[in-house]
Amino acid sequence: MRKKHDVLAGLDIGTTKTTAVVGEVTDTGIDIIGIGTSPAKEMRKGAVVNIDNMVESIKTAVDEAEHMSGCRINSVYVGVAGNHVKGQNSLGIVSIKGREVDEGDVQRAVDASRAIAVPADREIMHVLPQSYVVDGQDGIRDPKGMAGVRLEAKVHIVTVSSAAIQNIIKCVTRVGLDIDDIVMEQLAASEAVLSSDEKDLGVALIDIGGANTGIAVFTEGSIKHTAILPVGGNYVTSDIATGLRTPLNEADNIKLKYGCAMTSLIPKEETIRVPSVGGREDREVSRQILGRIIEPRMEEILSLAFKEIVRAGFEETLAAGVVITGGTALMPGVNELAEQVFDMPARPGNPTGVGGLADVVNSPAHTVGVGLIVYGSKQLEGESVYGRKINLFGRVSRSIKKLIQEFF
Repeated sequence: MRKKHDVLAGLDIGTTKTTAVVGEVTDTGIDIIGIGTSPAKEMRKGAVVNIDNMVESIKTAVDEAEHMSGCRINSVYVGVAGNHVKGQNSLGIVSIKGREVDEGDVQRAVDASRAIAVPADREIMHVLPQSYVVDGQDGIRDPKGMAGVRLEAKVHIVTVSSAAIQNIIKCVTRVGLDIDDIVMEQLAASEAVLSSDEKDLGVALIDIGGANTGIAVFTEGSIKHTAILPVGGNYVTSDIATGLRTPLNEADNIKLKYGCAMTSLIPKEETIRVPSVGGREDREVSRQILGRIIEPRMEEILSLAFKEIVRAGFEETLAAGVVITGGTALMPGVNELAEQVFDMPARPGNPTGVGGLADVVNSPAHTVGVGLIVYGSKQLEGESVYGRKINLFGRVSRSIKKLIQEFF
């Protein structure tokens, strides 16, 4: 019989689809036991634009995951992205008066780093420790037990739009679910696809979603920089629809079935059938024409990601290269194009280190959902480098859920 706390659920609310993943924490690791997906078009730039439709999308995905896993889902870890998600580095300084550093001192230093100017319409989602400094000695990952006078905590702080988060919480609670935590999608994805060696050497995670591209840079074992770019796979679909004069839904099907990010990889003689608009007959088009539409847009997305990394000053620290994930990473040629743009090794980001239905979720499209389970398991075991924290979002979700139940 499964213990209640052994089963965790992740909810990836994306621009094009909603995915629910169920995982069981065992003595040997994590087994994925259920997954459910539902099409969604209720998100714009990371914000909900139709609550009723989003609630229905979440319910469909959760019901499917429950049916596959045979488990009732009561609470979820929710992944969020969008233009409203912002990251910045901060420093917290406290006095330790010449004694040994203890857990309380570390927490005080981390809390001191939260003293940044946050606009009234935003709130802090994550405070992610990077390293510590004791009396000028830098690069310390765990300062506990060290003696000194001054302790500094270097952290990465992620803030979000309060309104956007409240609407997401409202949608989830209306389905009858509690929220264990709300997690930045790049952070969740990194838990599923990046190894500790890559994080130590220096690696950039590029998560290409439907409407946004998330960036997370890791060096020396911790997250150093995050950013969201307002471009993604939907822009490729729009270009295909315009260039081939075909409906958007057909353009998306063509992208998924025949898309390639590098025209040079497509055989010259290969053709595809393209549905027309207005009842006209289908046309036969060279697949290389499709490649010439896709390649410039994919190169633009990757180039913008590289420029952001250069702007942040981390282009020389990525000894492990780049990892490309997200649904658009499924397209052939993406990794080859990324190697050209970044001039460094690139690999696809598939979830690793999980059992059970590993073959079902072995896709860049499921990295966030699986990563949320891994993130949650580390929080349960107290092994997360981000530390156990008071879950403000969980408390808010339970309050909203109670009000909904009392009102209806």
